[in-house]
Order: sequence, then structure tokens, then C-alpha cells
Amino acid sequence: MRLFRMVPGGETPPHSHDWEHEVFILSGRGRAILDGEEHELAPGTFLFIPGGVEHAFRNDGREDLVFLCLIPASAVPPGK
Repeated sequence: MRLFRMVPGGETPPHSHDWEHEVFILSGRGRAILDGEEHELAPGTFLFIPGGVEHAFRNDGREDLVFLCLIPASAVPPGK
């Protein structure tokens, strides 16, 4: 499990992973783009992102976008 904090105006580049992961929004607002489709993010939003799906996140709100990202243990290199 990882905790991410994205400042207002922040964004990630489109990317994908071999593994699935889940995202849970704790606070803030923004958008997730999954395979070109936009999804609104707000506290309590849950997303399942299948492996191989291109995705990106953008904070278009006025406060930090804070979210948890859960990934399978097999996706974490040993010692990390």
C-alpha cells in the first residue's frame, strides 16, 4: 500500500503496469484517465485499474489530492 499526495495542478503522465491495482481517494478532487476515459475523483471514490490499462491522474482541485494505491505483493521488488 502506498500513500500519494498530489498538489493542485499536479498530474502524472499516462502510464501502465503489468499488475492491477486499486486506488482509494482520501481527500481532494481530481480526475483519473483510464484508457482515454475520464473519471471524477472525490473523497470515497474507489477505482480498480486492471493490469496493462494506460492511466493517469490529475489534481484539478484547490487542495492536495490524497489517495491510497494498493498493489499486489508480487509487484514489489524484493527489499522495497
